[in-house]
Amino acid sequence: MSKLQEYIMDKYDNDMYWFTDEVKDYWHINRVRDILDNRDYLGGKHKIKQRVDEVYNGKVFTTRKICLNYAKTLLQFETAFLLKNPVTLISNDLDALDEYKTVYREGKYNQLDYSILSNMTKYGECYEYVYIDSNKRIKSMIFNAEDSYPVYDHTGEMISFIHYYIWDGVSYYTIYTDTTVEEYSDIGGDLHCTGQYNNLSGLPIPYVLSSEEDELIGQASLNEYIDILDSMEDLISKYMDSFFKLGLSPIPLFKGTKLNTKDGGIDENAVGYALQLAEDASFEFVGAKMDYQSFKELFKTLKQSMLDISMTPSIALNSQDVSNLSETSIRMMYSLAEIKGAMNSLYLKQGFEKRWGKMKKLLNVMGYEVDEDAYIDCNFNMNIPQNQGEIITNLSTATESGIMSIERAVEVNPYTVDVNAELEKLSNKDNKDKVNVNVED
Repeated sequence: MSKLQEYIMDKYDNDMYWFTDEVKDYWHINRVRDILDNRDYLGGKHKIKQRVDEVYNGKVFTTRKICLNYAKTLLQFETAFLLKNPVTLISNDLDALDEYKTVYREGKYNQLDYSILSNMTKYGECYEYVYIDSNKRIKSMIFNAEDSYPVYDHTGEMISFIHYYIWDGVSYYTIYTDTTVEEYSDIGGDLHCTGQYNNLSGLPIPYVLSSEEDELIGQASLNEYIDILDSMEDLISKYMDSFFKLGLSPIPLFKGTKLNTKDGGIDENAVGYALQLAEDASFEFVGAKMDYQSFKELFKTLKQSMLDISMTPSIALNSQDVSNLSETSIRMMYSLAEIKGAMNSLYLKQGFEKRWGKMKKLLNVMGYEVDEDAYIDCNFNMNIPQNQGEIITNLSTATESGIMSIERAVEVNPYTVDVNAELEKLSNKDNKDKVNVNVED
């Protein structure tokens, strides 16, 4: 009996439609609710939008509800920092590497990787399913986190996966196991099976930024600084209200003898009049003093806290002057971002290794023999500011002095996109030069 069958028997008493109850499980409901909350926030439903209007001087005053979309900027920076430059595939088998590169190119996996990391930072988790399409090409589809229901046993191993969503009032279920894919829907009123297929690649691949409370639930980067963003929006909105209510509505104040005018006052319709006051009288506008320095300091502190927690360099958001800074100083500013990128690369690589294993299996099914000893790996090219000319000069000096190999120099060369292709071209060039030397001799 498989682990999935044991799970269904113990929890759902062998109900053939067990998956309809699984998606209603409390664990899934809480997880999906948090994901939808993040999606709403990115869609513009901020806490400040719930601020009520006020009554001021007997009239309804529409309060400011200023949204700061820093969240999108921070998430875009986090994703682009690691994956703006495509990952570089490497392998000990050039033939196998060519096959993988073909799969990556045809499946547009560089774009797919970007989408995966973007979803991870926004919602904490993402799921990828590798398959062979109708054109005999290896492709992957990405499941939205709110439509994904992974099924784990007591050891934390995924034993099934449910893709569930509602469209036009109809519920659709796709159940993935190690060997099969089954589709169900309640179109027509009753739930019934609409298709069953062999599953060549196994279960979908989870990409999860593990939370401290539950390693199976994703902890989105967005969650780490929503509270700070809410405070920034609340501060600037209330300050703007105070500015317009108090700062721009001063009260005219007369001191001393009344003016020698009709009824001792000023015609409210007067425009361009000059006031002539008695010797012991004075006139001024009295307004509330705005403590803009406190506001400035508070907002600056919150913004810096947001940058620190998200590990975003101030220079990336134009929050720091970059004049007269050396390249080394700028790189030091990116040290926290580099740490965050390294953490994200570890989570991505956990999924990539499973992807490469599934690709190898599908390539063999399609008749492309991949050696069992062939391994596939990748290098991430983080988007760190650097003087590429200086790097090339240093690499040239290192290789000429014999302290670095050509292969290593090609790997770290900022202009290198495909390491193995460059090495192959260099090898062909060396062979051609040797032939020309022999001919001349």
